[in-house]
Amino acid sequence: MSTEERPELRELRERLGRGSDEQRPEAVARRRKKGFRTARENLADLLGTGPFVEYGALAVAAQRQRRDYLELQRETPADGVITGIGEVNGEYFPREACRAALLVYDYSVLAGTQGFFHHAKIDRLLHVAAKQRLPVIMYTEGGGGRPGDTDVTTQIAGLNVDTFARWASLNTGMPRIVVNNGYCFAGNAALFGAGDIRIATRASNIGMAGPAMIEGGGLGSFRPDEIGPSETQCRNGVIDILVDDEADATAMARRVLWYFQGDLPPGGAQDQQPLREALPVDRRWSYPIRAIVERLFDEGSFTELRRVFGRSVVTGLARLGGRAVGVLASDCQQLGGAVDSDASDKASRFLNLCNRTGLPVISLVDTPGFMVGPDSESQAAVHRMSALFESAASLEVPILAVFLRKAYGLGAMALVGGSFAVPHFAAAWPTGEFGGMGLEGAVRLGYRKELEAVADLEERQALFDKLLGELYEKGKALEAAAHLEIDAVIDPADTREQLIHALYHGVTQ
Repeated sequence: MSTEERPELRELRERLGRGSDEQRPEAVARRRKKGFRTARENLADLLGTGPFVEYGALAVAAQRQRRDYLELQRETPADGVITGIGEVNGEYFPREACRAALLVYDYSVLAGTQGFFHHAKIDRLLHVAAKQRLPVIMYTEGGGGRPGDTDVTTQIAGLNVDTFARWASLNTGMPRIVVNNGYCFAGNAALFGAGDIRIATRASNIGMAGPAMIEGGGLGSFRPDEIGPSETQCRNGVIDILVDDEADATAMARRVLWYFQGDLPPGGAQDQQPLREALPVDRRWSYPIRAIVERLFDEGSFTELRRVFGRSVVTGLARLGGRAVGVLASDCQQLGGAVDSDASDKASRFLNLCNRTGLPVISLVDTPGFMVGPDSESQAAVHRMSALFESAASLEVPILAVFLRKAYGLGAMALVGGSFAVPHFAAAWPTGEFGGMGLEGAVRLGYRKELEAVADLEERQALFDKLLGELYEKGKALEAAAHLEIDAVIDPADTREQLIHALYHGVTQ
């Protein structure tokens, strides 16, 4: 048998080599100068030791009419996006559970812009992901639509491209995870924004238009770094998880996918006894809800989403006895736990994510209800808070509720599926208190005449305190359970055990 390499195999090897980092030193140097990694470095880090089958590696920009073909192979490899099927988190799960569709934009190729074959590659991989019900991880760095693909002579505007509709409608029962570093404008931003879990580095700028489009629209001249900086997009909820750099972003993408790839052996947990003293004796004082979350779920398993947006509600992913769950929790250190319009949007989107991906929801409630008042109404409270009810009422996954303290009015109902009758298990700590509205407001409204009839201010306050105490006694968790408005009152130290039992004994069937 001849040991000489066949010419067609040599041609293939040389062709693939032209798009490698090794044969594109100038492009690599430009990335290094910015302190960034190459697309293939990010892909390799994401995969670890896992295999990768690349789709469309031989594509180049549709510009053969205006550029030398060999130049296109060297300068526009893969037409600016690496696509394929790889295995992620193989150290935790069987191979079949690790398969994921991976798309990595390559900013070193025409600034990561979207061209004809580029779109075709993405459409092909999304079609494969839909048929095989795969999760998707997409790196979105790039400048949006690309003019100059002169080989395409059968399009006018090219607005009949399938990519955006296919991406937005993709529902495989698995998450669409997006990762961004650097500039992400126009079409790239549309893909980022439609992701289920959105991770971005501090060096990100994300906007629905870049400088050229803004200036072309007569809206002024701006530098790219003035458009959609990460701090802004984090505060307004566009970014779910903000990280320092591409290495952190890639590690976070692996971690986030980890929640959706299957159950694991039960994880360890912190000592549960301190939960008995987690809430202050004085019901008016606040406490750090994240400390309770970290103690309640498997140790080190909680990952928070959209931390600085809609801050009166905490959302995140965790494991409970090895099983992945969604965590929804009131933060009484923000607005007293009142659910404002931003928190409603945040909770609604989170419940939709859990519903689409099959994660049970654990809701930890301590809220005086929805935020009210003229300022709240100016933020479209009626529409945005009602949308939370729609998401809650649409849940097909189990929701388990634990009422830590206050559970008042519509806001409390919305956080547990729209009604206290919806949760598969609804329990309260002994500190739980219930009412159609905040007790103080209920006294002022329901006993206005009696209070106004008392002229002396000290006597009026004494009457108010007496009426408030009576309402508190009526609304205590023990009474709510006695009237079957909730299922149980539990020792806080038993909460983890009770929830694990509920999850693993037929509740989710």
